[in-house]
Amino acid sequence: MSTVALAIGLAVGNVIQPGAGLDLGAQTADAGRAAAAGESGGTAELLLGIIPTTLVSALTAGEVLQTLLVALLVGFAVQGMGGRGEPVLRAVGLLQRLVFKVLAMIMWVAPIGAFGAMAAVVDAAGLDALTSLAQIMLGFYATCLIFVVVVLGALLWFVARISIFALLRYLGREFLLILSTSSSESALPRLIAKMEHVGVSKPVVGITVPTGYSFNLDGTAIYLTMAALFVADAMGKPMSIGEQVGLLLFMIIASKGAAGVTGAGLATLAGGLQSHRPDLLDGVGLIVGIDRFMSEARALTNFAGNAVATVLVGTWTGEFDRAQARDVLAGRRPFDEATMLDEDAPGDDPQPPAGPQRPALSGTPA
Repeated sequence: MSTVALAIGLAVGNVIQPGAGLDLGAQTADAGRAAAAGESGGTAELLLGIIPTTLVSALTAGEVLQTLLVALLVGFAVQGMGGRGEPVLRAVGLLQRLVFKVLAMIMWVAPIGAFGAMAAVVDAAGLDALTSLAQIMLGFYATCLIFVVVVLGALLWFVARISIFALLRYLGREFLLILSTSSSESALPRLIAKMEHVGVSKPVVGITVPTGYSFNLDGTAIYLTMAALFVADAMGKPMSIGEQVGLLLFMIIASKGAAGVTGAGLATLAGGLQSHRPDLLDGVGLIVGIDRFMSEARALTNFAGNAVATVLVGTWTGEFDRAQARDVLAGRRPFDEATMLDEDAPGDDPQPPAGPQRPALSGTPA
């Protein structure tokens, strides 16, 4: 679906040409280079960067693809261990519950931080600068909306016979959380819990959702192509059809592994232009001021795409309970908010084996 999103972004960007006629000042150059700092210099370096230095270095360096590779290797190893891998699974389960509990506490104050960040952007850029860039923002929002409703909605209905509007309404709280934080990562624990509640089996959810957060970034894909065309037009260096096709192919690779945190799409765009069209790198600074606002639509589209993908994979593998989904989406089986933390779920904690029972002796004092 990310490839389709890239193609849609490329087509809409060519139609509306939001950067045509804009005067790009030299003051944006430093912002563009700063956004590209630390990004991959090419496809070979991107692929080689998937290999971590040590088994745990990926967890401390914040590299998404390295973390995913380590997780796959550990998962295959634990599966090969059979019953001897059960203690590892229990330890990972307890650690996952701990992380989700910490995230739940952080999310209570996350909207305050998001408000402060957005206020700083408006103060630095000014209302006039934001107004002049409204065209690309509105075009990006409209493209994301069309992609979710038309493309994802059609796939969800034809494959799983589920209405996209019912699914989006069911995930309404998560969308509000993402809107306040501009990050789809904040709703990851809730998406896992709700996808299981809606009828997708736990193994499918456990594989599809984390993988989708690294490889199924529909909103980021649309943003990369539209923003690249915008920068090219704004700098007076429009791309030819051949360059656009090359950009599309490169962005397919560059969008994989982009983190779901605020600003990651801008950094990925800068890194992609640095490799594909270095002469356009300075133009990235033109959209730094509105990236916070575009990040919200990116995160919402990424989240919707991953939710739909989870239902589709569950349907294709026969691990989706459609009857349960209809009850949940109709409101007959509401989601229990305490389910996400799973504090009192029965059977989670291993019980010590019962010892041999001593027969009671009649007449024996207690």
